[in-house]
Amino acid sequence: KHLTSCNLYIFLNKDIYAILFLQTFPLGLGDGQLFTWTDGLKRKDWHDYESIQKDALRSGKGEHGKPYPLTEEDHDDSAYRENGFNIFVSNNIALERSLPDIRHPNCKHKVYLEKLPNTSIIIPFHNEGWTSLLRTIHSIINRTPDSLIAEIILVDDFSDRGKAYCSLTTLVV
Repeated sequence: KHLTSCNLYIFLNKDIYAILFLQTFPLGLGDGQLFTWTDGLKRKDWHDYESIQKDALRSGKGEHGKPYPLTEEDHDDSAYRENGFNIFVSNNIALERSLPDIRHPNCKHKVYLEKLPNTSIIIPFHNEGWTSLLRTIHSIINRTPDSLIAEIILVDDFSDRGKAYCSLTTLVV
């Protein structure tokens, strides 16, 4: 999937950088209902109810934030030492997994201004597990209206594992 009119920048060590332009695609977000407050400003229900319903129907390992069952041979303490979490599990969970809605019930019906400014999303990382970084990017792209994202900037804070983060273009684009 790609963002509409968005840029994805990846900054690498030693001032080497790549600018990646993503192609256009519709996120499938419908126009939410508009409400006018007494202050005269229009508000909008930005919830993507269709995606929320689709996510609720998903099943599989790691879906809805549920535990990933491990066999005895899958237990590997080195996976925890290297990443602070089990990279084996991360590598086997869908990049576009569903997440539970943990918001307060009152927040589930909140409406926001109809016209919001777009924003730059900056994600610094250091020796990050590859799939967790990709899952973060997919989550942002899939759960945020494209008009609200100006760009996603990944800043590699001198990772030393030798991971070629430039190949991100082939996985996201």
